[in-house]
Amino acid sequence: MRLFGLIGKPLSHSFSKDYFTRKFEREHIANTKYQNFELQSIEEFHQLIAEHPGLCGLNVTIPYKESVIPFLDEVHPVAKEIGSVNCLVIQNGKTTGYNTDIYGISETLKPHLEWYMTSALILGSGGSAKTVAYFLQKTGMEVQFVSREKAENTLSYDELTEEIIRRNKLIINCTPVGMFPHIEQKPQIPYEGISDMHVLFDLIYNPPMTGFLHEGMEREATTLNGEKMLRIQAEASWKLWNPEPVTTPG
Repeated sequence: MRLFGLIGKPLSHSFSKDYFTRKFEREHIANTKYQNFELQSIEEFHQLIAEHPGLCGLNVTIPYKESVIPFLDEVHPVAKEIGSVNCLVIQNGKTTGYNTDIYGISETLKPHLEWYMTSALILGSGGSAKTVAYFLQKTGMEVQFVSREKAENTLSYDELTEEIIRRNKLIINCTPVGMFPHIEQKPQIPYEGISDMHVLFDLIYNPPMTGFLHEGMEREATTLNGEKMLRIQAEASWKLWNPEPVTTPG
């Protein structure tokens, strides 16, 4: 039995287990299982690997995308540059970290980037926020992080003004605020600055229409949730876990 899974905390909202279970059934992938491993601390990581010798790969979600890195044997250069890992390949007891979020984020956002989008606000400062910033900076866009506490190169929510919102035509929510079951919550930003020229991207997929996206929709902004991103990163993870065999010319 090949075993794959997801580590994070909490995992009651998990997309991955349902997605991969359905995939295995739909594509008749036998002797393969995907399950959740809710770790109370990242220090439990090595114990998890030791207790499940059949593990071939793991996805990583909040809050361990950054803190898992020191526990790995190797980290792919792109994941290392971003500073965030969401996919682990486990082979012969060796763990290698990758970032497949970058594919999901880029494929979701690219069709919606306009010439006038020269700067973006990224709500949050964790691993997903770093991945979004990495992609946007590669396109030449300026990014500004927003977090609950002011820090270097980071605004606090209290510092946000309607003018800042108006100026940044792309706003991405990389926080869990508004995620099920707390669907009544939303990031506290001056939504009055949003217009029909804005794109609001929420990495949350449950619920599909968060309070953040609803505020954008009310002001005729383009709104995107995290479902497409998650599907793409999941398939990219599957390809890493199941690489195509290398053939040599006869």
